[in-house]
Amino acid sequence: MALTELSQQHVPRHIAVIMDGNGRWAQARGMPRTEGHRRGIDAVKRTVEAAADLGVEYLTLFGFSSENWKRPTGEVDDLMWLLRRFLQSETARMHENNVRIRVIGDRSTFSPDIVGLIEHSEQMTSGNDRLHLTAALSYGGRQEIVEAARALATDVANGQVSPGDIDADVFAGYLATADIPDPDLLIRTSGEQRISNFLLWQIAYTELVFSDVLWPDFNRDHLESAIQEFNGRERRYGAVAG
Repeated sequence: MALTELSQQHVPRHIAVIMDGNGRWAQARGMPRTEGHRRGIDAVKRTVEAAADLGVEYLTLFGFSSENWKRPTGEVDDLMWLLRRFLQSETARMHENNVRIRVIGDRSTFSPDIVGLIEHSEQMTSGNDRLHLTAALSYGGRQEIVEAARALATDVANGQVSPGDIDADVFAGYLATADIPDPDLLIRTSGEQRISNFLLWQIAYTELVFSDVLWPDFNRDHLESAIQEFNGRERRYGAVAG
């Protein structure tokens, strides 16, 4: 049976994606790496549309890590141009399709105009609920955990939280994803098999699928294939299989 014919319960509620392989895609075709990033934007659009059509509620895309600032200045500048263009051109279309846009990561590293575009996109789409699209930009999982620990420690020092009341749920409430369910499925493209400092706390029990396809080539068929692989897994959350 085709995935599109499966009932809603077979579709992961939350899918996270590490979008990898833009540079290699371009180099394999004799193009500059920046062209791979441009084609990667098209893959983002396809994936958002496919996820919404399939009934996925939450989609989190790792778009730019805190470590990516170390890349050559020209490449970073091109990525920032693409981010501006995406926010300017796609926000209205996302809004029309009932998609909510949110960004997690260190906004202080972006220029004021990009921060303004992010805030505008979030405000315009804040009431949408067909698909919750979260973009991880200038994001690092370890830093997110450090910032959450710092905020929790401050609340403990101020007497707002008792140390004895701290558990995993309380701590998770201090993360950038506090109101988002943990991912059911994490997809990484390009054949690399590592997490790269992405959602380190949130993926404790997430199913991981590594795809050989480079991100600019990723399409609905690849997404459905990953979901079908997810459906073949037995999720036990540390318990013994029944």
